[in-house]
Amino acid sequence: MSPQAVSALVREEVPLLRADEQVGDAVQRVLESGLAALPVVDAAERLVGIFGEREFIGALFPGYLSELSYAAFVPKTLDVVLEKRAGCRLEAVSKWMNAEHVDVGQDFSDAQVAETFLHHRVLLLPVVDDDRRVIGVITRGAFFRALVERFLATGS
Repeated sequence: MSPQAVSALVREEVPLLRADEQVGDAVQRVLESGLAALPVVDAAERLVGIFGEREFIGALFPGYLSELSYAAFVPKTLDVVLEKRAGCRLEAVSKWMNAEHVDVGQDFSDAQVAETFLHHRVLLLPVVDDDRRVIGVITRGAFFRALVERFLATGS
């Protein structure tokens, strides 16, 4: 997989979420996209974060739950949580998005992309230009498939 192959993995047609978008609308757009998460941009369309499955679950559960190692007191059904946290649908995505800047530039090599996936718990990497505008994403699944194909081809 040459560095040019990395650009072939970029999914360019990706919806972008706005930081001020409501969680309810954003989670619907994530679901419709078929991706685990979507890039979040500011008013100037510059990358400011990621919002997806993990962040939505975080919006539903109080923040302290992620800090606990034992959660026997958590209700046995999600219905209670969904009812109690129904109001989070009106909250801004910016409140729940992952603001850690895990992204890659257009000129990243395949090894740099692999290192980024290896060291960060992300399912997709936004690809940004020099102005931090999103030009697409690379999903971990697409990268994995390309890596496996190259690996298997070297053993033949």
